[in-house]
Amino acid sequence: MRLDELAPNEGATKRRKRKGRGHAAGQGKTAGRGTKGQKSRAGSGGNLYRQGGNLPFYRRLPFMRGEGFTPPNQVKYNEVNLHHLSRYPAGSEITPELLADEKLIRKPKNPVVVLGHGKVEVPLKLKVHRITKSAREKIEAAGGSVEIINPAAE
Repeated sequence: MRLDELAPNEGATKRRKRKGRGHAAGQGKTAGRGTKGQKSRAGSGGNLYRQGGNLPFYRRLPFMRGEGFTPPNQVKYNEVNLHHLSRYPAGSEITPELLADEKLIRKPKNPVVVLGHGKVEVPLKLKVHRITKSAREKIEAAGGSVEIINPAAE
C-alpha cells in the first residue's frame, strides 16, 4: 500500500453542491436561499455585535450581576456554632452524621465548619471538616479534642 493508493471507503464522501449554476444543476436561481429577505442576500448575517434590536451583549455586561458571576466551584459549608454543641454530655464524639441526625445541619452532603460563637463547658471530641481558630481554642481549653476530616476522602 502506498500513499497515492489511499482513498475513502465507497460511499463515505459526497460531492459538494454547486449552487447557483443554473436550473439544470438543481440549485439554480435562488440557490436554496428562498426569495428576498436579509438571509437571501450576499454577505448576510450581520456581525458579531448585532442582536436584532436587543441591547448588544458587550453593552449589557456592566449591568449583569449575581448568578452569572458566582464562582461555580466554591465550597458551601454547613455552619455549626459552639453554642449548638453545648447540649452534648462530656466526652461525646461529634461527627457530621450525628449533627445530621440531630437536624443541626441542612445538607449532610456538604462539609461541616465549626464557628466560635458560644461557650463549651465540657470536653468534646469533634470530627469536622473545618474549624475556626477561636472555636478550636475554646474546645481545647475545655479539655476536648479536634480531628479534621478530609472532605475528599468521603
